[in-house]
Amino acid sequence: MGHATPFVHLANILAEKGHSVTLLLPNKAKLLLQSSNLYPSLVTIQTITVPHVDPLPPGTQTLSDIPLNLQTHLATALDRFRPEFESILDKIKPNLVVYDFAYWVPEAVAASGIKAKCLTYCVTYASILSLDMVPSRDPPKDKTVVEENACVACNTPPGNPTTTVTPSVPKKHRSFLDEPRGEGVTFYQRVTTALKCSDAIAIKTCREIEGKYCDKLSNLYNNKPVLTVLDLPEPKEENLDTRWAEWLGRFAPDSVVFCAFGSQIMLNLAQFQEILLGFEMIKLPFLVAFKPPIGYATVEEALPEGFAERVGDRGVVTGEWVQQTQILAHPSVGCFVNHCGSGSIWESMLSKSQIVLVPQLADQKLFSKILVEEVKVAVQVERGEDGSWVSKESLCKAVELVMNEESEIGILVKKNHEIWRKKLLDPGYMRGNINSFINDLESLVFG
Repeated sequence: MGHATPFVHLANILAEKGHSVTLLLPNKAKLLLQSSNLYPSLVTIQTITVPHVDPLPPGTQTLSDIPLNLQTHLATALDRFRPEFESILDKIKPNLVVYDFAYWVPEAVAASGIKAKCLTYCVTYASILSLDMVPSRDPPKDKTVVEENACVACNTPPGNPTTTVTPSVPKKHRSFLDEPRGEGVTFYQRVTTALKCSDAIAIKTCREIEGKYCDKLSNLYNNKPVLTVLDLPEPKEENLDTRWAEWLGRFAPDSVVFCAFGSQIMLNLAQFQEILLGFEMIKLPFLVAFKPPIGYATVEEALPEGFAERVGDRGVVTGEWVQQTQILAHPSVGCFVNHCGSGSIWESMLSKSQIVLVPQLADQKLFSKILVEEVKVAVQVERGEDGSWVSKESLCKAVELVMNEESEIGILVKKNHEIWRKKLLDPGYMRGNINSFINDLESLVFG
């Protein structure tokens, strides 16, 4: 959902300028996001079929439905959707096709004979995309899907889909590049082929923070245009579910710690319980929205022994989807502990809550470092010697650091955060950002 939501926002941006948009979403995502369609007369949300791939559970449609270890099979399902996509493409005959991980889109467009531009829209960070990515070991010598379907759109030769990319990703971040993402395709091949074969790259970011990384990304991919867009609707307090509104309303302003790790992250039982024990230590009211840990159907059955009785009404742990933006806008929320996912970061930047980061994935770890060390709007929870374990003590320490009004670090990040919040919420800044993006996009498509 963290990837689908920005595509809906992008559709709204285009529709506001009078462009007609067809948005392809599986039914589950459509049901959750159709209320965010601000221009139903111009934006058509078309339901697509997600082919079943073993061993995915029946009915799997989004990453939110599965643990991380099954992602590769959903990527296979995405690739098997290609024939349906080609049929849709033939009927719509668009001027522009926007995609992310469907690296074969430019090839399909070129083969169709349609004179359309292809835009890779990345909702992750320019900082990680601008790294010269190579896997930590040589790719397999046998044929892969990427090799068999070399990108005719950009004349990529078979067996060499990413010839312009050279190594410099830190070793500790390289292992994920080797991971399969579909049949015969690694994560590395999927991402770099998608970027190389597009006519331009769009990124959900702002140049004031990631400008140097955007320029580096452009240089890395033969000076390909990099368009930045940051559509951040102002958060509103209204429409928050009664349950959460009533619970949050019991506490003083800026006193509640809210924690969410997005719709993908699924912790193991030990880490899940350790983090909850950390919130218990903080002695502040807290709301934690986590997926159940691996091997458990509900969060309730995985709680630490005696945890519910000890925290009482002071803390709530839920495995349900929650209205993150509305919760962050509530005056009682004073701290947001999150995984540094793109959607969560920009939402937290618009909120008044202090930001504590517990990054989980490689791109999140890299951008967390930027926010902590360069932008100085957040603190990151320290991990153990292995670089992965988050102790209850380290979590408690980080939260108390930003919630303590006399803490020098807390004062600094709060001051910087407020400067950025006002900048991002300034109507002139946001309008200028969107207008610049639209102008660049129209120049790309219409010349």
